Amino acid sequence: MRVVLAEDLFLLRDGLVRTLTEHGFEVLAAVDNAPSLHKALVEHEPDIAVVDVRLPPTFTDEGLQIALEARRRRPGLPVLVLSQYVEQLYARELLADGAGAIGYLLKDRVSNNAQFIDAVTTVAGGGTVMDPQVITKLLSRGEARGRTTSLTDREREVLELMAQGRSNAAISQRMSITASAVTKHTANIFGKLELPPSDDDNRRVLAVLAYLNS
Repeated sequence: MRVVLAEDLFLLRDGLVRTLTEHGFEVLAAVDNAPSLHKALVEHEPDIAVVDVRLPPTFTDEGLQIALEARRRRPGLPVLVLSQYVEQLYARELLADGAGAIGYLLKDRVSNNAQFIDAVTTVAGGGTVMDPQVITKLLSRGEARGRTTSLTDREREVLELMAQGRSNAAISQRMSITASAVTKHTANIFGKLELPPSDDDNRRVLAVLAYLNS
């Protein structure tokens, strides 16, 4: 699997390259600034982009904006964002097209190689991974409004775990309930959020987006 990595801190960038390489990924480019990231994404067309939000020269949101631009040019390009901060707007921008293959990890997460590699693999495979601390921050703004108010406490818990990128099996294990119960809760969530089956839409991503935007 081919990766383009953007991280301005040398030691962290070097560590990520080593970790990815040791787990069988091919790092096509490891860059430390926004212009180099743009060039690498255009030239290499990687299977996944792993990018820091804030890159030189301005250290604002260049990494994210370049990744989103690349995703607009190449719809569905898997993007895993790394950040020191929980930015609600960034999470919504990543989820906005409903296509999946996105992730948002706090940099503290990369200290655990297994979790980092699992996140890269999940996002590259079309899944969605949101760091639990990001979800906690997003959901701390108050009670959900609109259709999400009809969700039960149990359904909210399932949806929060879904937002973290967990599979039904993982949700079952975490909540100590049966797989069939998770399936039932998930079906109820989709029904209450008015997300019918579709060949074009990732309903798990759309459900998470509806919850984060509520």
